[in-house]
Formats: sequence, structure tokens, C-alpha cells
Amino acid sequence: CEILSSLPLQMSLYFNVYFFPFWWLITVAILYLKYPVLSDYYKFILVTIMILVSLTELIRLYLGYVGNLLEKVPELAGFWLLTLLPQLPIILFLLFNEGLKIHSLERAVHIIFAAFLSFQVVAAFFTLKRMVNTLATRFRLTEFHRLEEQRPGPGIYSPAAGSSS
Repeated sequence: CEILSSLPLQMSLYFNVYFFPFWWLITVAILYLKYPVLSDYYKFILVTIMILVSLTELIRLYLGYVGNLLEKVPELAGFWLLTLLPQLPIILFLLFNEGLKIHSLERAVHIIFAAFLSFQVVAAFFTLKRMVNTLATRFRLTEFHRLEEQRPGPGIYSPAAGSSS
């Protein structure tokens, strides 16, 4: 029984759980301060992004914990997809779009969050690959043993072998 979960991924998830509320508070505080000077479409985009990131991050962290610790491939795959598709592009948008009038503290927390997400994408990919390969090997071995048990013994007549007498 080999352990398939990833310690570096789990450590990253653990620190991310504590960093996310800090990131959220900083981002909301700075959004509150710069809200009056933003254009209407950036106001709408930023509020939508905050709601989307908040909901997605809760689901993503839960799936990461369950998928990694309990070695469940579907949950870990969901974590990987939620990290790769909505979260990472959104954080990169917040980090590099100069129309948002980015504050230096905001840029710092976005860089840390983007580093967490980038590391988790890579670590989850390799963990998923190892889990899938190991589970596929276990499945093939189980099927092989099942077929071995169904095969008739050497002294039993087999119609495919014909009669030797």
C-alpha cells in the first residue's frame, strides 16, 4: 500500500487556507478605497471577480484537501481544473491589468496568491498523474488475478485444447 498523496501539495493547500482570508480582506479593503475612481465597467468586473473567486476558492480548497488526502482522483482533478481555469487567469488579470489602478500592497498579495496557484497546478498535475497510473496498474492486476482464478486447472478437460487420448 503505497501512499499516493503529495506532501508539498498538502503543505501548499494548508498555507493557502490561511492566506486566502488575508488576501480577501486586503483586496476588499483596497477595492473599497479605489471604488470611486474606477470606471463603471471595472467596478462591475471587480465585484463579479470577488464573488467568483470567493466561491471558487472555497470549493477548490475543499476538493484539494479531499482529493489529495483521501487519494480520490475525481476530486483532485476538479481541484486542478478549478485552479487552472478560473482562478489562475483571474488572479493574473488582477495582477497585470493596469486599468484597475493597482496598489502596491494589492500587487504583493496577488503575486503571492499567483505563486500559490502556479505551484498547485504543477504539483496537482504530477500527483494526479501518479495516482492515475497507480490506480490503473492496480485495476489491471486485479483483472489479471480474476482471470487467473477463472482459468481451468491442468487436469481439467478443456474443449479448446482438444482430447489427448
